Amino acid sequence: MVDQKTQQQAEFTSDGTECTRCGAVAEGTPPTWTCSVENGERRYFCDRCARDHIRAIEGRLDSSWW
Repeated sequence: MVDQKTQQQAEFTSDGTECTRCGAVAEGTPPTWTCSVENGERRYFCDRCARDHIRAIEGRLDSSWW
């Protein structure tokens, strides 16, 4: 079983922005990452997570559904 973060708000670490789904960290906020607002909280998803779940993102499903 893969340990994935699914219910957490995006975290800004001293090293950059953390992907809400997989925990990947990037310096700053990369323009290629996807930003989603769910229940008033801003969440960031890395390129890979966004690509894997683009249909759910475009359908405006909360990340808890995918």
